[in-house]
Amino acid sequence: MADNPMLKFVGKAQSYPEKRAADDRADDFLEISRSFILDKAEEQASRCSQCGVPYCSTHCPLHNHIPDWLRLTAEGRLREAYELSNLTSTMPEICGRICPQDRLCEGNCVIEFSGHGAVTIGSVEKYITDTAWKEGWVEPLVPGAARGQSVGVIGAGPAGLTTAEYLRVAGYEVHVYDRHDRAGGLLTYGIPGFKLEKDVVMRRIQRLKDGGIIFHDSFEIGRDATLEQLRQKHDAILIATGVYKPRDIKAPGVGAAGVVKALDYLTASNKAGFGDAVPEHDDGSLLATGKNVVVIGGGDTAMDCVRTAIRQGAKSVKCLYRRDRENMPGSQREVANAEEEGVEFVWLTAPIAFEGTSQVTGVKVTKMRLGQPDASGRRAPEADPGSEHTLEADLVIKALGYDPEELPRLFGADDLSVTRWGTLRVDHKTMMTSVDGVFAAGDIVRGASLVVWAIRDGRDVTDHMHRYLKAKAKAGERVAA
Repeated sequence: MADNPMLKFVGKAQSYPEKRAADDRADDFLEISRSFILDKAEEQASRCSQCGVPYCSTHCPLHNHIPDWLRLTAEGRLREAYELSNLTSTMPEICGRICPQDRLCEGNCVIEFSGHGAVTIGSVEKYITDTAWKEGWVEPLVPGAARGQSVGVIGAGPAGLTTAEYLRVAGYEVHVYDRHDRAGGLLTYGIPGFKLEKDVVMRRIQRLKDGGIIFHDSFEIGRDATLEQLRQKHDAILIATGVYKPRDIKAPGVGAAGVVKALDYLTASNKAGFGDAVPEHDDGSLLATGKNVVVIGGGDTAMDCVRTAIRQGAKSVKCLYRRDRENMPGSQREVANAEEEGVEFVWLTAPIAFEGTSQVTGVKVTKMRLGQPDASGRRAPEADPGSEHTLEADLVIKALGYDPEELPRLFGADDLSVTRWGTLRVDHKTMMTSVDGVFAAGDIVRGASLVVWAIRDGRDVTDHMHRYLKAKAKAGERVAA
């Protein structure tokens, strides 16, 4: 990755405030470098012609036509390349930025298998779509002929926004309800601006608004309306809330000041990037500046936290993970980026207590060793007796993943069935929940997963909802007759 000049430029890490401050300079640089970047995009794309087996496409959840739009890019036909990439994805420039390509398309590149380095698919996808926005090739959302039916989408994340877009194009009136003050879900508040610039997300949402999709921000189901009330208002409902309940640690001192949740920390940072007032930055409770920071976890959220802490000017940043590097769930590319930026990874280490009275001062940890495989097949970590020691910490961020919230209770819908994991139970042939006309998609069904899978689920559920709505309309016509 370090030897690829296109990635050095296109994928350059930059915080949102830094980006906003450097907009004019960056635009000038982009114009000067445009031919250089295009050359690099074409060079990367042309490498794809060396491959006769499109494993990249089959390992993409959206089954994007990757070889075809790479070929068009290599031929300099950028508009056609963009239009082809846009056929299967509602957010190609977002996926190009945040998809873990090393685990998906690029990780299954035949050229990578041969030892010559994968084609940088994500960077090319990002480039052609950014070019499309700049050149005005991204067409407005044009709603189809009105069908006289409305749909309510609960959750303005990637699954909900994808379904909202497709159903609006099909001619339905679409309302999107979200608890946050801005749409986008984790795209807006969970992913740092240096990985996903927020103006990139906001322009996508503005396109949906311009197409007539109605957004209800700061709207909580259960507080502002029950699920049943929304059912009475709309002909069909999609629940695409994602999973937001953070997993916790059972250890003495976990409730001490300075031991915080990852999403709270990332949300505060992203709000500051928007220019919002953030009291938790003013009082320092969710700010890493000048502090010894310890992040607990080994997933992509943990990587977002450690890299955000570096950008906030932390004194030191350590990441604790109870397994080794090879067994961590997060992207290896993200780990490499974090290491380059100064993060220290403390492998095979787990917290057992948090020290400090009014404020956390340290994390007591124990070394771990990998034992026999657990039910999932992964080797289970076991404590190594006598290895306990303390790491200095002024701010501890818990990034252990997310579980579903108790939606039946929150939504006032006791008849909404859930699995033993708390995810919504659906009929996988129709993606409908146990409540008639209420569908579900994304992480609230599959559990915490990737943005690209949420987009795929949003695309799939659209077909099921469309069939349901057409059948409902026909049934209404028969009753009227």
